[in-house]
Amino acid sequence: MKRLWILAVVLLTLMLTACDGSVYYDEGRSVDEHGWLPTDSVYFDVDVDDTNRIFNFLFEVRNSVSYPYSNTFLFIRTTFPDGSYAQDTMEYPLADPSGRWFGRRTGRYIDTRYYFRRNARFPMEGTYRFAVTNGMRDSAVAGLKDISLRIEYSNMK
Repeated sequence: MKRLWILAVVLLTLMLTACDGSVYYDEGRSVDEHGWLPTDSVYFDVDVDDTNRIFNFLFEVRNSVSYPYSNTFLFIRTTFPDGSYAQDTMEYPLADPSGRWFGRRTGRYIDTRYYFRRNARFPMEGTYRFAVTNGMRDSAVAGLKDISLRIEYSNMK
């Protein structure tokens, strides 16, 4: 009976920690690690039906340890459900001046997460499209592997 009780507690703990209720959207897209061209965008389509909630928007960059720069620039174009759009250029530092990576390392890859917007609302219901493009000066940037968009519910009321 004691073993059954311990098993039930462990399973309940796993079920409660497996679901992260703070995440509204979390998707990743691969880019060409051998050379992400500035003409190759990755797209994230987010369906929104609640304009009252407040969210935090984050991008996660996965790069290899052979990535030759200490930062990356991303062009982010947000297309609203009515067809209007906003464009942003974001710089994300990936390493300090000595070359030490900021993110979490797993094997030969580093995952670094940065805020894009904090405590923001979606202004209208519908589908939003986030297009992310390589914003570096090189014609093709090698060493970037994935770009992810994560949208979390904000704690701000």
